[in-house]
Amino acid sequence: MNTSNDQQDIKREKILEASYQRFLHYGYSKTTMNEIAGDLSMSKALLYYYFPDKSELYMAVMRKLANDYLKQLEDKLGHFTDLREAFLFQVNTHHDFIVSNYNFFDFFRLNEQNLPDTIWETVSQIRGAEIKLLADAIQAEVEKNNIQPVANPIEIVEVFLDALHGIKVGGSLPHKKLNFPHKEHLDEIHNKRLLLIDIFVKGLK
Repeated sequence: MNTSNDQQDIKREKILEASYQRFLHYGYSKTTMNEIAGDLSMSKALLYYYFPDKSELYMAVMRKLANDYLKQLEDKLGHFTDLREAFLFQVNTHHDFIVSNYNFFDFFRLNEQNLPDTIWETVSQIRGAEIKLLADAIQAEVEKNNIQPVANPIEIVEVFLDALHGIKVGGSLPHKKLNFPHKEHLDEIHNKRLLLIDIFVKGLK
């Protein structure tokens, strides 16, 4: 057992948690490495040992958040009673994730025309997990004879997700343009997405 590595891992996790709280409350632009170091009673030099700059630290926190979201999706794979439940889970989970972490995502709003590839890789990973979740749910309903056979469940889900993001941002993800919504619009967008679920699920039956 490597105690030194274990201690480094523990310290790194503490840095990520303290940074997340800072980014969540004050946003990326109003958070400094000095403040994060102060929250941890850690020297700035030691903080820079783990993360060379604020953007690298932010990306690490974002990956941790994304992994938590992905785990929520993975834990529900194959555990839906019907198709509507699966689509509701995806939409509600995504909505709750954005609302709960809204201030954290000010980096997206500030840099939406020039987001780094690291973020797009994470966005693509999440989209892939959402596609798998819903495509598997469609296939399960086909096998139970609850809906008509679907030639390409993945393509169907991609259309659905593009429609969701159309409500959200006025464009689809492949254009690399997020146009992150204002917080006061999130509930309205969510309600429209719920309406889209009913339309979409009925169309598959």
